[in-house]
Amino acid sequence: MSKVINLNRARKDRQRAEKRAAADQNAARHGLSKAEKMLEAARAKKADAALDGHKLDE
Repeated sequence: MSKVINLNRARKDRQRAEKRAAADQNAARHGLSKAEKMLEAARAKKADAALDGHKLDE
C-alpha cells in the first residue's frame, strides 16, 4: 500500500523550504553587520600592508 499524503501540507512544506533557502542565501549575502565589515576590511588592509612590507626592492 502507498502512503497517503496531505497535499495542502506538502504544498506548505515546499513553500516553507523555498522561503528558508532564500533566507539562507540572503543571510549569507547580507549577514555581516557594519562593524564586522569594517573589522574585516581593517584586517585585510593590515595583511596587505604586512605583505607589502616583506617585498624585496628591485
